Amino acid sequence: MEESGTRRATRERHESLLALLRAGVESVETLADQVGVSPSTVRRDLARLERDGSIARTYGGALVRDEVFHERPFGESAQLNAEAKAAIAARAAELVPAEGTVFLDAGTTCLALARLLVTAGPLTVVTRGLESALLLSRAAGVRVIIVGGQVQPLSHGVVGPLASVALDRLAFDVAFLGADTVDPERGLGEPTVEETYVKEVAARQARRVVLLADSSKLEAATTPAWARVEPGWTLLTDAGAPPPAVAAFERHGVTVLTAG
Repeated sequence: MEESGTRRATRERHESLLALLRAGVESVETLADQVGVSPSTVRRDLARLERDGSIARTYGGALVRDEVFHERPFGESAQLNAEAKAAIAARAAELVPAEGTVFLDAGTTCLALARLLVTAGPLTVVTRGLESALLLSRAAGVRVIIVGGQVQPLSHGVVGPLASVALDRLAFDVAFLGADTVDPERGLGEPTVEETYVKEVAARQARRVVLLADSSKLEAATTPAWARVEPGWTLLTDAGAPPPAVAAFERHGVTVLTAG
């Protein structure tokens, strides 16, 4: 059956929107001007593309999901799923023991938690995230230790032998870990082996491990390096987490908490 004119026009408009998004155009108003439709039509198109899994929404626009894994710059990652990350951070803050010592991973969800720890002192925070360290260094009552090593250019996280040596000499009440993707079978995925290793060292030194991952991180994805998610860990995610993935983690002995 021949494709109707309306469906063909919609498909072509969606292709134009994806091409503009790949070129770096994110504003709804600019997208509307470029494709010659109203902003409300663009918002409906973006909602459809999001449901189809073609894009991830951000404040004021959208980003194309690539089938091949590409690590996002820190600033770009911070735009994605900001509300879910804030809800996860609020729930995670409840797990921080009074006057305790915690490890705080690099990444935007961990930075959202750092913002809440500013008023949580007395507290010791060990981190490999530059943004979290700078933020917490100005907080009264919070002792900040940043591990040494090589700074990753996109995530701004510290990795390498110096980081591992430092973590091996410390102990944590709770280690809060981030991840680029999380899979019930393979574990947590990262762009490099160095990043998975430093997470494993931090987890080994902690009485409790809490993995912070919004529901988009539980979607199928391929990353170059993986670390196991161990039985006894806690996965803290949001209400959009796919039930099959949640059930799979629970079968693996992982406690799943939902924020929001």
